[in-house]
Amino acid sequence: MSALLDELIELRHELHQYPEVSQQEEQTAQRILRWLNTCSPTQIIKNLGGHGLAAIFDSGKEGPSVLVRCELDALPIFEIGEPQWRSKHDGVGHLCGHDGHMSILAGLARKFSEYRPKQGRVILLFQPAEEDGAGARAVIADPKFSEIKPDYSFALHNLPGMALHEVGIKSGPLNFASEGLRIELSGKTSHASHPEDGISPAKAIATLIEKLPYLPQSLGKDESEALVTVVHANLGVNAFGVAPGDGMVMATLRSIDNALQSDLMAHAEELARQEANRNGLKIKLSHGEKFSDCTNDREAADIIRKSAKKAGRKITELTKPYRWSEDFGLFGSVSKSALFVLGSGENCPQLHNPDYDFPDELIESGMALFENIARDLCG
Repeated sequence: MSALLDELIELRHELHQYPEVSQQEEQTAQRILRWLNTCSPTQIIKNLGGHGLAAIFDSGKEGPSVLVRCELDALPIFEIGEPQWRSKHDGVGHLCGHDGHMSILAGLARKFSEYRPKQGRVILLFQPAEEDGAGARAVIADPKFSEIKPDYSFALHNLPGMALHEVGIKSGPLNFASEGLRIELSGKTSHASHPEDGISPAKAIATLIEKLPYLPQSLGKDESEALVTVVHANLGVNAFGVAPGDGMVMATLRSIDNALQSDLMAHAEELARQEANRNGLKIKLSHGEKFSDCTNDREAADIIRKSAKKAGRKITELTKPYRWSEDFGLFGSVSKSALFVLGSGENCPQLHNPDYDFPDELIESGMALFENIARDLCG
């Protein structure tokens, strides 16, 4: 096991050095493909939902199809940490731990190459474009996904702030749905000495910045159910002599489930339209980075609990969902699915921080948990 672990750590460091953002993971996929080719899976599906890969280990006997998923993509964030394996791509970094998640599944591929499942199939999915919310949707919509048809789907995410190797799990809602809303407002530019000759979006933008965060309260919801965060705003041009005619506000909306998310988005759009009409402005609304809610199936969550107990890991029963999003939730529409969190240390830098680095100790731990899950279902 130690020799394999050394190989996996080396792979993780290589992946960390050459990160690629969502939908551009071509070289990352090639590195993973070279590893998978040494593991002799029954089948490898390439270019799944973009640059995705699926390695299938088929017993040839009746039984469940069990999918384990990780992510290929990195973040458009400049890494400031100084590990020897620091990113060689300035402005891009594996600052969420997807390099570690890939290494865990690479280890599983080696394990299942040596000891095939006794029934059913194990499918190792290296999914593209998780960070922008497009990957799971693209994978499931790909006609090649019909060759997979999982009965169960599982995933993990490492979690700073939780003790190393500790497993966090809950049945039901685990991650919020989220979606970005971009509000573009246009009026009429004028000379700054004659602002009355123009139509400025300044008042509308100020009102939206003030009112958008309070939309959940207007629906009778608190932060445990819904959240609106203004993330960016822009007004006019950088010139003292010009009264602005254009502006923009961006906000991220988050909700505990998809139904509430749709309601929250409708109210945000209506507020934007009202402010545009009140101020004589034209308006353009657009959306981005849409994530479904992630809700754990009770049976699948119990399988994770059983695996963690077998591995001797401390199990924490989570009492409320996380407000961050995970596009893994969409796999719940095609299978019994569950995601768990794996502690990456109480003093580990937070996810998406520029100094984050995945703890190599978690590779072996994640492998054991997923292997227990797969062996429980497929032998």
